Formats: sequence, structure tokens, C-alpha cells
Amino acid sequence: MNQQTPNHRPDFASATRGLRQVFVNRLAVQASIGIHPHEREAEQTIWLTIDAGVIEDAHDAGDTPENIGDVVCYENICKTVTALAQHEHIDLVETLAERIADRLMQDMRITQIRVQIEKPEAIAGATSVGIAISRLRG
Repeated sequence: MNQQTPNHRPDFASATRGLRQVFVNRLAVQASIGIHPHEREAEQTIWLTIDAGVIEDAHDAGDTPENIGDVVCYENICKTVTALAQHEHIDLVETLAERIADRLMQDMRITQIRVQIEKPEAIAGATSVGIAISRLRG
């Protein structure tokens, strides 16, 4: 069995494959999410962690991007995932994770993605609980 630590994160960066890793670590978002009545009545904090494998733009070999338009911007990722999380009530974190992965993978420069959603207040005695999904283009 493949055993990983609970905080295991992928390393998508690869010079040989021409990939950079763009990440967002535990973005705190207020969202209406969950199946329980109290979760429908009040928003709760969720933590969103995104890891994206991004194709490096190869203008010329060895070029370093110098313009924000040349890269997958982590600020835009934050805005996108926050808007998705706050758009409407969502019953399951799995649903939100799939929506986030689908939306971010619309950017053809992103070849693989990992979305982790944590609910830090859901279970007494646990730092957080949640899910993680990974998607690969192709």
C-alpha cells in the first residue's frame, strides 16, 4: 500500500518536463458548505490548497518570464477558487473540489492539479478534516 504522510504534497516542478509548480497553501475562505443543518445556517472557514503543474512558456530556451501575462498567476487562482466557494451553498466538499479542478484545468497551461479542501472546525479534536483530489490532463 502506498503510505503517505497526511501533509504530503506533490512536487509537480520538473525542468526535464518543462513544468513549474504554482501553489496556494491553505487559503482561508468563508463558505456555506456541508450537509448538516448548522452548516446551512452559517458560513464556516474552509482551507483551500491548490497545487498546479504548469507548462513553462518557452519563448527561447532559458528565457525567464517577466510579465504577469506570461505565467499562471496564483492571485488569479485565489480569486477563482474563492468565487467558486462563495457562489452558493454546496453540500459536499467533493463537489467543490471537482468544480475547482474543472475550472482551473480550463487553462490549457495547467497539465495537472491537486485540490485539497479542509474543514478546520468540523470535528472536535481534529486539526482539520477534508479531501484531496488530483487530476491529470490527457
